[in-house]
Formats: sequence, structure tokens, C-alpha cells
Amino acid sequence: MIEIDWEKSPLIPAVVQDADTKEVLMLAYMNKEAFKLSRDTGYAHYYSRSRKRLWKKGESSGHTQRIVRMLLDCDGDTLLLQVRQHGVACHTGRKSCFFNDIHTGQTTCESSLNPSELYGVVDALYHTILERKNGDPKSSYTARLLQGEENGMLKKVVEEAGELCFAIKDDDEEQIVYECADLTYHVLVALGKKGISPDRIRQELARRFGMSGIEEKNSRSDG
Repeated sequence: MIEIDWEKSPLIPAVVQDADTKEVLMLAYMNKEAFKLSRDTGYAHYYSRSRKRLWKKGESSGHTQRIVRMLLDCDGDTLLLQVRQHGVACHTGRKSCFFNDIHTGQTTCESSLNPSELYGVVDALYHTILERKNGDPKSSYTARLLQGEENGMLKKVVEEAGELCFAIKDDDEEQIVYECADLTYHVLVALGKKGISPDRIRQELARRFGMSGIEEKNSRSDG
């Protein structure tokens, strides 16, 4: 019987298929721990390359994948998961992640859910930003920022931070909210440019809970 050689392939692709219709829903990656959790719990767990951590499918959205079968390919380095999908598989709100027709440039199905209903507005906005990376800069401001000079993108972050500071100094509550939203958007664009998920920022903030600011600064200087 072929087994996964984790020394050779510490991260392997997992093709996810609807157990009943055989429709391909998504492609994700598993490390040894994600594989073991998936096998032992019966629910799909993956390793996110952007978040740099394990995650259970549906941990925030509730759209879980119950595993019916796990199949290993002939080379022992790719998995096929046949699942019963609760809800949708794609972060865009579509049932499957495969909906972009290469030949026509059109989408083959519409989103049945608002992405912010699945993952919250910050994650939904971040994924939307990623989708704009190859968009038309003439019609998309986000695409223009991502495809333009990096200094131009960073200049906008600094500019929005300055405007937020002025709004706070002026004690203008409505303007504070508006400028903070602008700054958040431009920061997410910068993170998207570097492929850094906002989940990693949440992880870092969680790490700092229970740690004083002095301790945190010292931990960085010691490193």
C-alpha cells in the first residue's frame, strides 16, 4: 500500500470533490497534521499557505466538509477528498471555486451568498482585492494600485494615515470613521500586494494578549 512520504512532500495538494455529483469544488493543501485531523475527525482540515496555519474548512463560515472518502494517487503525493459540502466551498459565495471560463473570460455561475456573510467584511474585502490583481487598471482603482509603482501604493497608505490623524485631532467622529475605513482598505491592498493574509495580523495580535508592550518590544529586539 502506498503511503504519503511526508519527508519528501511536507505539503501536498488535496483536490476536493462533491461525493454525490463528482463536481470538483476546490483545491487546498494538507500537511501531516491537517491530514491526521481530517482522517481522525471526518471533517476536512487544511494548511493555509497565506495564513501560515492549520484551518478547519468552515471554521468561520460554518460551511464545513464532511469526508466520505480519502483517496491517495499512484505517486502518493496528491489526495482526492470526496465530501458532503455544507453550504458553499468558495470564499466568493459560489458552490465551487472553479467558475472562471478561460476561453470566454466569463463566470460560469453566480455567487449565491455575499462573501462578507461567510467570512466577515475584512476577509471578504481582502479576497476581493486579490481578485483585482489582474484586473483592468483603467476601470479598477485597486488594480491600478496593485499594478502600479509600489511607492505610489505606499504613498497612499501614508496619506490615509495622515488624514486619519488630522480627523482625530479635529475630534470629528464621522470623519474618523471614514478615514479609518480608507486607511484599512489601503493597508489591505498593501498586504494583498505581498500576499499576506489579514489572518496573520489577527494571529500576531492574539500572540500579544497578556503581554505588556514593553515585553513585546523586548521580544522583538532579542530576536
